[in-house]
Amino acid sequence: MSKQTFIIVGASLAGAKAAEELRARGFDGRVVLIGSEAEPPYERPPLTKDYLRGESERTKGYVHEGGFYAQHEIELLTETTATSIDLGVSRVTLGDGRELGYDRLLLSTGAQPRRIPIPGADLDGVYYLRTLADCDVLRERLDAGGRVVVVGAGWIGSEFAASARQRGLEVAVIDPQTLPNELIFGAELGAFYRDLHAQHGVELLLGQSVESFEGDGAVARTRTSGGRVLDCDFAVVGIGAAPRVELAREAGLEVDNGILVDEKLQARAPNVFAAGDVASAWHPFYERQIHVEHWANALGQGPAAARAMLGEPVRYERIPYFFSDQYDVGMEYSGYAPEWDDVVFRGRRAGGEFIAFWLQAGRVVAGMNVNVWDVNEHVQALIRSRQTVDVAALSDPDTPLESLLGELTTGS
Repeated sequence: MSKQTFIIVGASLAGAKAAEELRARGFDGRVVLIGSEAEPPYERPPLTKDYLRGESERTKGYVHEGGFYAQHEIELLTETTATSIDLGVSRVTLGDGRELGYDRLLLSTGAQPRRIPIPGADLDGVYYLRTLADCDVLRERLDAGGRVVVVGAGWIGSEFAASARQRGLEVAVIDPQTLPNELIFGAELGAFYRDLHAQHGVELLLGQSVESFEGDGAVARTRTSGGRVLDCDFAVVGIGAAPRVELAREAGLEVDNGILVDEKLQARAPNVFAAGDVASAWHPFYERQIHVEHWANALGQGPAAARAMLGEPVRYERIPYFFSDQYDVGMEYSGYAPEWDDVVFRGRRAGGEFIAFWLQAGRVVAGMNVNVWDVNEHVQALIRSRQTVDVAALSDPDTPLESLLGELTTGS
């Protein structure tokens, strides 16, 4: 009997960790990892932080050290694109015409930046930040100094703005919301991050959109809906990302803000799985499909998908988690809170060291620790408990978080 072939389309963090897990679990068949970029799989957080600022080498962000893929007999195909999938005969066609049959297929194609549909968007000097190649170009722009306009005060825009200010550039941030990430976190946290950037000299044009980029061949000015015209040496657009579902959709897989998969990360087709930024997974704890575009999700879903591909029992229900570093402020966020009733704080926001809890019906649905460490495990336990909490005790720094927990059943 011939050995099985497992194909992973998308040499992302999720794809690379899935390949690693397959070998770690003893799979001795063929593993093919297909990536469109020239680089081996890498992690994205450094692209807005230390690597962008020139404080670390590019190899630091690689998922695995050199030689890993050859040593583990993983066929890493870089600069290679999968152009179609035939679900009926279990076959992937590549851009160079090659056809590869599979026994199991994992799609970990990630996400792509949303483009800004305004006049001047195609001028030179208007950048997006998603790939290592994008970051290399922007590192050089930071080296040259000057003034940058950042469109979008979400996490990509905010982290880039912080790194640019740390490198000494003049920075202006434009966003149609009145506060950074206001729709996600509410007014209190939005105001905290607004003030943080203002204190570091960022010019904030909030409640305004960008109407056009202007310049003779290259961007030199940015015009806003508020009537401002900002001179700039370059611009960075960070207005969100969209999952790369085109390949899946054309193959006939069901997509809705990502490839629809179950708690085993299996798509609605035999032997096909999805993980990471491209997946919209059924979450047993929340009892709904959830699409998460963060490092920790890719890190966890990749190995889980590999185990499911091997036929092992899988029930992926980790609480969503992400982190951000801006200037000297680090934070961790856990939970899923599309709506909430109240936000309770433990500690002083003015001092920059606190924990915020989002409550719904008296229960903690999300929490963010800002420059307070070693508490994330307790925050996640509070979320999993579904217990109503004593708000006075929750907000009291002298009351240990673990004392608020009763008997818990934690998920894996």
